[in-house]
Amino acid sequence: MATGSAGFKVRPSIRLFAVCFLVGMIGTTGRGQNNTSNSSVRPVVNVGALFTFNSTIGRVATLAIEFAVEDVNKDTSVLAGTRLNVIKQDTNCSGFLGTMEALQLMEKDVVAIVGPQSSGIGHVISHVVNELHVPLLSFAATDPTLSSLEYPYFIRTIHSDYFQMNAIADIVEYYGWRKVTAIFVDDDYGRGGIAALGDALASRRAEISYKAAFPPQADINMITDLLLKVNLMESRVFIVHVNPDTGLTVFSIAKHTGMMNSGYVWIATDWLAATLDSTKPVDPNTMSLIQGVVVLRHHTADSDLKTGFLSRWNNEIKSSSTSSSLNTYGMYAYDSVWLVARAIDQFFRQGGEIVFSKDSRLHDANGSTLHLEALKGFDRGDQILEQLLLTNFTGLSGDVQFDSDRNLIHPAYDIINIGGTGSRLIGYWSNYSRLSVVAPEILYGKPPNISTSSQQLYSVIWPGETMMKPRGWVFPNNGKPLRIGVPNKVSFKQFVSNDSGTDNVSGYCIDVFNTALKLLPYPVPCSFILIGDGLTNPNYDELVHMVAQNNLDAAVGDIAIVRNRTRIVDFTQPYVESGLVIVAPVKKTDSIAWAFLKPFTLEMWCVTGAFFLFVGAVIWILEHRINEDFRGPPREQLVTICWFSLSTMFFAHRENTVSTLGRFVLIIWLFVVLIITSSYTASLTSILTVQQLSPGIKGLDSLISSSDPIGYQAGKFSRNYMIEELNISPSRLVPLNSPEEYARVLELGPKGGGVAAIVDEIPYVEIFLSIYCQFQMVGQEFTKNGWGFAFQRNSPLAEDLSTAILSLSESGDLQRIHDQWLARKGCTSEVTETDTNRLSLGSFWGLFLICGLACFIALLVFFIRIYCQYNQYNTGESTETRTSDGPQPSLSIFNCCKRLIHFFDKKEEEVMRAISGKSSDKKNETSQN
Repeated sequence: MATGSAGFKVRPSIRLFAVCFLVGMIGTTGRGQNNTSNSSVRPVVNVGALFTFNSTIGRVATLAIEFAVEDVNKDTSVLAGTRLNVIKQDTNCSGFLGTMEALQLMEKDVVAIVGPQSSGIGHVISHVVNELHVPLLSFAATDPTLSSLEYPYFIRTIHSDYFQMNAIADIVEYYGWRKVTAIFVDDDYGRGGIAALGDALASRRAEISYKAAFPPQADINMITDLLLKVNLMESRVFIVHVNPDTGLTVFSIAKHTGMMNSGYVWIATDWLAATLDSTKPVDPNTMSLIQGVVVLRHHTADSDLKTGFLSRWNNEIKSSSTSSSLNTYGMYAYDSVWLVARAIDQFFRQGGEIVFSKDSRLHDANGSTLHLEALKGFDRGDQILEQLLLTNFTGLSGDVQFDSDRNLIHPAYDIINIGGTGSRLIGYWSNYSRLSVVAPEILYGKPPNISTSSQQLYSVIWPGETMMKPRGWVFPNNGKPLRIGVPNKVSFKQFVSNDSGTDNVSGYCIDVFNTALKLLPYPVPCSFILIGDGLTNPNYDELVHMVAQNNLDAAVGDIAIVRNRTRIVDFTQPYVESGLVIVAPVKKTDSIAWAFLKPFTLEMWCVTGAFFLFVGAVIWILEHRINEDFRGPPREQLVTICWFSLSTMFFAHRENTVSTLGRFVLIIWLFVVLIITSSYTASLTSILTVQQLSPGIKGLDSLISSSDPIGYQAGKFSRNYMIEELNISPSRLVPLNSPEEYARVLELGPKGGGVAAIVDEIPYVEIFLSIYCQFQMVGQEFTKNGWGFAFQRNSPLAEDLSTAILSLSESGDLQRIHDQWLARKGCTSEVTETDTNRLSLGSFWGLFLICGLACFIALLVFFIRIYCQYNQYNTGESTETRTSDGPQPSLSIFNCCKRLIHFFDKKEEEVMRAISGKSSDKKNETSQN
């Protein structure tokens, strides 16, 4: 807390010099002191206390420190035999006097100092205690820049504003605000806290849009002028980080200027909670100034110790002239005294001695009367510092224990909402679980959960007595309309045109923008500014950069949402889907004499022909022994196989199949033939009846691999995309400005000084092709993006207009505007590529596989049957031969094959007759014997 800083603003490099000068104010009180003083057991130990007595925090700290000293000296378990003596010095809310009072404490053999209350004085005194080795324990200096790395003898016994600003940043993120205005006192306390707030907001994609600082001793007029200035800006979320003693002036002026009405958000740091807690009951006039304000307060867990102390405090107020109620700073002051007492007690238990020595470096120059020798160093200060950091106990404020960064553990804050004649708790913030409606000490026993879905607060009554969450911003009330950049195009004026001057732009994009603006719940005055000379299309990347550099507030037009642009500006919801495509010239392909071969690839033709012959041969094998249509001389049989095979293509075969296996194979083959012929007919019909257009560029791959020039629309992102993403040489790219140029360079072609193709976005290409039918889109769309309106980063208008565009889309108004401006007229060209209609083997291999398996199974069954018949037929004949001629050598393989072929050529009924006859002869022989 910065109370008492009094505008003391000097750089650390000259603060030590100021200290040396102020020593002269000490006088000669230090003369005559012994160079050293020590005792194993001291009857009295001096501890300094430095704060502003007559201040919101000081009035509470005075009584809290007195209670702490009284309790320490009554407790026989701490500092047994030694009395703790606290020497208090009043800083009088002045940086100069505060520094002098601190130096006076140094000559009184204090082993530690509780304070200072001011962050500004803390910076100065920390240099002194570093040299003299006297620990400095501040219960109110919350400036995050008071670092233990720079000031090793500085110990903060309260939580740093670093944590408080992270709590505020989480609240801002919870409600979805992106910009805030910081109102703060311009001293170390204010600047340090707001710097921490800026860092915390940046990590949550939010920012401080304006820092409204005023001097510590600012009068009403200065604060009024400051608030009137911030009220003209767009942010309506105000973070107030000021001193408790003057902070209510800000709200009094805000109330008077109408800034506490509906639509405003006020978040106050813990100074306001300290003010309200110190004055109970709170004056109703004060409460009327802060209705709807959200306030943070240091969280202190409920305990019996806290309850008893509060009762003791209230009793003291009734019986004495003290009128200040207890606030959290009083609790931290009480615990700071106990922290010192416990550390000194532990120091004594370990045999430590209090020894002060003069520093030889501190001496007066010739003729000087500063009396620098009055300042003595504490020889055992490092040991006391170590014991302070190791101390661990439970005080009024909770657990008093330091982490490795010398911060108190478990930083937490209450979040309260002012309403009516009092306040109500709406949640907590802790570094462990962030926003929650459950007390932090309960959550410490559970696993940490800081996910977005777990963040929770109770409802808030905002200024204006509304429970609806404020938007957090308004259109700036500074009389200046939005500067809207519009590309001054020379082509495709259906999207953006300006035929009647800069104030009368029109087109599809402008209509969408204006219609969306009408859906916003607030007026947005706009001024359209044409960008470009009107002779060539402007560079759209430069247009977006103008928005990012605050030369324009927004850009409206046919602006593609691409990666490099989204890094510097915010875009609305896309209102047009787009993407890059290729446009190329086409020529008519005349039919040739061999066009009938085009439906099938060469591979398909070869496999199909082979299967016709193969299936014919299989049918012949299966039918030859039982079907007269498949018998005869070898020459006739070969002709029959070929004829039967080819005639199945037209289902005109005259030969009947009589065997079961033959019919099985033929049925499957006829099904295959049906599919093949149907596909062939359809493909050939398409080839011969549809006009064939053959472009030179057939797609993205052929575009990249060629070396021909490529056209693009000047100013659009397509050029950078082709260079950076497709690695196309810039020398191949030709800028174009109009559809007429598109047609001219495409007709010329690369050999005539034109281009081989044009790369552009779909909306432009559709308009171009609706006029020029001799060109076509080739290949597929190779990017996916859309068009949106560009705004400066974190502009709330981008979000609101996105919602409005979605409403236009859902209501059908967006399509109506599209049809009004972009309805396609004229011709369209339908293109069918010949190559894409050719049928390959890959489309039919499954059919051929099924047919092949059927043939194999049929042949396998057939040959097993033949083998069985051959064995029966041959067995009888072999027996007769051995009976009549005696034993003979085995027939050769050639004779066996010859006999098998001869057997296969026999008719089936002849073979069966022979087998039956031999079977009857065997039976007769058996009966005669």
